[in-house]
Amino acid sequence: MASSSWLPVVVCALMLLQAVPAARAARAFFVFGDSLVDNGNNNYLVTTARADSWPYGIDTPDHRATGRFSNGKNVPDLISDSLGSEPVLPYLSPELDGDKLLVGANFASAGIGILNDTGIQFANIIRISKQLTYFEQYQHRLAKLIGPDQAARVVGGALTLITLGGNDFVNNYYLVPYSVRSREFSLPDYIKYILSEYKQVLRRIHGLGARRILVTGVGPIGCVPAELALHSLDGRCDPELQRASEAYNPQLESMLAELNAEVGNGAGGNGPVYVGVNTRRMHADFIDDPHAYGFASGTVACCGQGPYNGIGICTMVSSLCADRDQYVFWDAFHPTERANRLIAQQYVSGTTDYISPMNLSTIIMLDRHLHD
Repeated sequence: MASSSWLPVVVCALMLLQAVPAARAARAFFVFGDSLVDNGNNNYLVTTARADSWPYGIDTPDHRATGRFSNGKNVPDLISDSLGSEPVLPYLSPELDGDKLLVGANFASAGIGILNDTGIQFANIIRISKQLTYFEQYQHRLAKLIGPDQAARVVGGALTLITLGGNDFVNNYYLVPYSVRSREFSLPDYIKYILSEYKQVLRRIHGLGARRILVTGVGPIGCVPAELALHSLDGRCDPELQRASEAYNPQLESMLAELNAEVGNGAGGNGPVYVGVNTRRMHADFIDDPHAYGFASGTVACCGQGPYNGIGICTMVSSLCADRDQYVFWDAFHPTERANRLIAQQYVSGTTDYISPMNLSTIIMLDRHLHD
């Protein structure tokens, strides 16, 4: 956790965000992970893990599906807004070329996890090892555009976000009773195993040049409508899945501290490389007390079918709510744009209970000299 010495920096950072023109605050942004941050890569793949048809995207300006698992914007879009930049394009998009490469790229793919056997039911998805291979490929393309030295500066001065882990529980360990992994590992041993694998992933991202990396924890996976539909009669979260995220997140935080001690300072020599994001706490605030945040429901998905609208996927024949802003969940697993906005606010200005050891405002303040 950050000490109180960060407080003056946070205040200055918030003032800076208000005072600095958007173009000056802009920096490249790279995104890795699963469906919570995928913005359309799976549109280009033959897979069932896609969000490319209505009513996904119903609240975008043209009311069309974009590949985001949301009614509108997802968290990476909102972080791009905070950086004063346009949203990054999916890496597989043919539009990602020329000057668009300077903005960064989104490599995320719905369905993946830390482990390669997570999400095997979705078949053709971009597993994390492949995402990192694409990151290397991206850097070669960028070097051809602006030269290797400048390309290295763009990558080293960029912000990176990685969101993994949830699928390793819901789409692997707990996917079916007596799953292969649950027979192979007790839950404590499974958590140790996936974190050891994740550590190698995070080391490799750093080795590829990333110097400011936001790493999200696992959210309240026992509270999503899909799990409520299977395990809850009264809207209470599934205790076993909640136990998994409760055990995983503190160990992730400890692992990030070890990595920071190992690699030293981040971009420009200021502050840590790895920043932990407590997404469980961010989500739990408005799941536990939705009315305090202006939501009518923290258990029922806006789009879906069955109990809590948590059965199956969101399609044009699903039950669809009229006012998405009243719902925490858009579909059986993913937040609405309004919920994503509340989450992104905590990235930007949250205390160390939400993002540690510093928030995005502080990062922008520390790194401002890299982008002047």
